[in-house]
Amino acid sequence: MTSMSRARVARRIAAGAAYGGGGIGLAGAAVVGVLLAEVQLAKRAVGNGTPHPPSADGLYGNGFTVTGEPPLRLLMLGDSTAAGQGVRRAGQTPGALLASGLAAVAERPVRLRNVAVPGATSDDLDRQVSLALADSDRVPDICVIMIGANDVTHRMPPTRSVRCLSTAVRRLRTAGAEVVVGTCPDLGTIEPVQQPLRWLARRTSRQLAAAQTIGVVEQGGRTVSLGDLLGPEFAANPRELFGPDSYHPSAEGYATAAMAVLPTVCAALVLWPAEEERPDVSRREGFLPVARAAAEAASEAGTEVTAAVPTGPRGPWALLKRRRRRRVREAEPSQASPSEAPSTP
Repeated sequence: MTSMSRARVARRIAAGAAYGGGGIGLAGAAVVGVLLAEVQLAKRAVGNGTPHPPSADGLYGNGFTVTGEPPLRLLMLGDSTAAGQGVRRAGQTPGALLASGLAAVAERPVRLRNVAVPGATSDDLDRQVSLALADSDRVPDICVIMIGANDVTHRMPPTRSVRCLSTAVRRLRTAGAEVVVGTCPDLGTIEPVQQPLRWLARRTSRQLAAAQTIGVVEQGGRTVSLGDLLGPEFAANPRELFGPDSYHPSAEGYATAAMAVLPTVCAALVLWPAEEERPDVSRREGFLPVARAAAEAASEAGTEVTAAVPTGPRGPWALLKRRRRRRVREAEPSQASPSEAPSTP
């Protein structure tokens, strides 16, 4: 599917989400039913991995002290990807990796809280956001949402999926938090899924990722394509980048995802150098209609989309950035002290 075709589909889904439609499907129900069965077979081995993700909540960057500056608050929301299912150590989870990386860039401690739930679909975000905003004095500075894979495998209508995500972003932004969304990963590389269902899984997940981008950007959030999470790098190195269950990422896989998301988290908090915020033509960055930017981002992992010009000849515009990745090391025990942190960060 071309980026222009994907842009048209994404616009239809996003419009349906905004105006209450729910009947736009990404593929025929019978075909998606077969896809669901295949993916469920792929997920059956999950029990061979870590059944529950390790808790990484706590304070990171203890060595950084800024007089009068409280720790930055980082909140993780979403599904098993955000929770870090598939690894055994807290420091290997994406939340811990992002917290330690953010602390190093900001030179300021970061308090991490993770409310993500393995198996969650986008309609669980309402509950997760309510948990996050329960204490108005502890609103997160930055929220990272990773969601979408279960929406595909559970056959949630894409308009409903995007509507739930958009509502969550709007609530968080209204409360004063910055929001970065890792969009639906490429499901076409789950090893047990064979052709032609592999192609359908890739097409379906990329269409949802593009539609998610439109919804998020319209609510003032930023998105990062997570195609690499289950995409080309995973296809090339499945033994290295998938975990023991062949479904969730390994520690190296989560590090790859964290590298893709960290620059956008820093940019959202105005921690990135000003020159990095200008579009680089040599990296094919620039301003595009939001639907086209969303479609291009869905095709290339690690690509950021954020709101730009409020409106243009063809509707809202966005800035497409292909930020340089920076290596994120596993958070060392000395960097995080969950046992010393309050029970409610």
